[in-house]
Amino acid sequence: MHPGFMSWWTRHYGPSRYEYAAAGCGPGRARWHDGESRFGSHGDEPGGFGGGPFGVRRPLRFLAFKLGLDESQTAELAAILDDLKTERAQAAVDHRRMTSAVADLFGAPAFDAAKVAQAGAARVTSATRLADAQAKALQRVHAMLDEEQRKAFAYLLRTGIIAI
Repeated sequence: MHPGFMSWWTRHYGPSRYEYAAAGCGPGRARWHDGESRFGSHGDEPGGFGGGPFGVRRPLRFLAFKLGLDESQTAELAAILDDLKTERAQAAVDHRRMTSAVADLFGAPAFDAAKVAQAGAARVTSATRLADAQAKALQRVHAMLDEEQRKAFAYLLRTGIIAI
């Protein structure tokens, strides 16, 4: 085998089972050569908005492979993930906006408790909107999958391979 083939394979398809073993990790927990987790986490950024939807870097390709999705299911899953990605990005923007508003209050000569409460309420509203979007996405995924695919999806959730 060509010596550069394995590095090409790793870049395009992820670590091999030998790299899993060398990293001391089980399947789904591989680490890249720099020690970074292959599948990311949902807490990379302050506020927990890091990682991708479902806690994996390439959730569409990963779930399409693991669940054996056909083309129409893959297209529907792409739309679901796109909607969820947009909502998570908006939640991150709202989080930064609320943090900036509170920081501005500390720059003012007098502390305004009403504005702090308003910023806190806006943060709660943003979190509620994100939770609703996640629930709607899960409902759409459930409706899209057949019985065997739902069982496989549940297994991936239980084992921690994917995270919501």
